[in-house]
Amino acid sequence: VQLQESTPGLVKPSQTLSLTCTVSGGSITTNYYYWTWIRRPPGKGLEWMGAIAYSGTTYYSPSLKNRTSISRDTSKNQFTLQLSSVTPEETAVYYCAREDGDGYDYWGQGTQVTVSS
Repeated sequence: VQLQESTPGLVKPSQTLSLTCTVSGGSITTNYYYWTWIRRPPGKGLEWMGAIAYSGTTYYSPSLKNRTSISRDTSKNQFTLQLSSVTPEETAVYYCAREDGDGYDYWGQGTQVTVSS
């Protein structure tokens, strides 16, 4: 299984960040996997942002819930994160990953997102 994040690069403050993860080698509808978004700001630890399950059910971090939306396109085997009203403090490397119930078994390589005017 391979995961590949899109590369939005630079996003302006207050705009909406949109990231897509393209999955190959396995279907995002296969039981019982959860397709996850995680980020790491510079000098800080990993932060779980949210996930979309094999069933399509979505889960969000309580701290981001009001600004986050995760969706999927099963025909393209992709899932997408949208984070609105971004701030410079949300500059980070963003990862997509697959969770199998025991942990994260596959990760994308990560994409650097910089929030700056």
